[in-house]
Amino acid sequence: MNKHIEKLYNSAKKPSRLVIGLMSGTSLDGLDVALCKIEGQGSDTKVEVLEFTTVDYTQNYKSKIKSVFAKRQVDLQQVTLLHPWVGVLHGQMVNQCLADWGVNASEIDAIASHGQTIYHCPLRQHGLPEFGNATLQIGDADHLAVTTGITTLGDFRQKHIAAGGEGAPLAVYGDYLFFTSRQENRILLNMGGIANLTYLPKTADSSAVFSSDTGPGNTIMDAFVQQHFAPLQYDKDSAIARQGTVHSGLLSALLEHEFFTLNFPKTTGPEVFNLGYLAAAQQRSSTQELGLEDVLATLNVFSATTIANALNNAAAELGEFNVYASGGGIHNPLLMEHILNLCPRVSEVRDTSELGIHPDAKEAVLFAILANECLVGGQQAFGNIEQGIPNVTMGKISFAD
Repeated sequence: MNKHIEKLYNSAKKPSRLVIGLMSGTSLDGLDVALCKIEGQGSDTKVEVLEFTTVDYTQNYKSKIKSVFAKRQVDLQQVTLLHPWVGVLHGQMVNQCLADWGVNASEIDAIASHGQTIYHCPLRQHGLPEFGNATLQIGDADHLAVTTGITTLGDFRQKHIAAGGEGAPLAVYGDYLFFTSRQENRILLNMGGIANLTYLPKTADSSAVFSSDTGPGNTIMDAFVQQHFAPLQYDKDSAIARQGTVHSGLLSALLEHEFFTLNFPKTTGPEVFNLGYLAAAQQRSSTQELGLEDVLATLNVFSATTIANALNNAAAELGEFNVYASGGGIHNPLLMEHILNLCPRVSEVRDTSELGIHPDAKEAVLFAILANECLVGGQQAFGNIEQGIPNVTMGKISFAD
């Protein structure tokens, strides 16, 4: 037996595994690194987060990624060079985390790497009938594996698309396996650059589970702050937005996109909701001269409205449920206030720390769960292709040598 296959086999037989989950989102703020102890598989999955940190990206990293990020026309050489470069850099970040935590690489069973999305392109977005759904993440897992000396699972989204999905949101798989409760219906709301939700019925009936993007989370707000309020990267504590007044005309123009009329499930990205989208909405609403604070205040309500509309639509059909939030949006107090004001049936939005997972770590942990399923799962069917959730095992395996 090949030594690498034997190692995977031995890991799969262990009562628990140490898996490092990595997540780098569209906000480009840093690499989330979660060291997880995982027992079991399927609905018996148990996760203990032993360590978690976010390694901040340098301005050099951000500028390089932004040169190819969410753009239809880019320098192909730059994309080709960045693919291994990001893999090596993420590997170096993992090595530093292990050193800081006093953990030897030989103790780790696997790394689960999401990579860095640079373009997300479902069929409904590109509209070219000869092509299907597509998405592209860079950060080569082979380079990450060689850099760390740890078997790495990556490129999770391609199997999802190959099996009929849109490549997102993948959180639904980990949400279902780890966060399903027999005591309450739950909605897991994640507000990163793009916001998404997962509905988990207390019946644990996988055919009733659904997940969907709702629209922009922080992506346009962050880009606007970085453009006009540099060196700020985001609106800390909503300090800037609170100084502004919401412009109803601009808000209406922002809400005109057909994406918001589509049924669940649906996916989108910064390829659609970006500063160009804002500029077009300002032109349609004749608000090009609107004050910067007023624009940001309106963007805040725009994100909140699209999230709240999705929650309200879910509430109309699902009855009682509790909402648990994660992602950078939970740190935007004005956004959270608006969501609650716009959702009369939601009295409180809790964060996932109440369920045992730090809200900033949630996505990294969920990819660790996907890696665990690839290694030891597959014994429990979970999927609903009508809801864009194919029953598949995701993750390509890269050996360390």
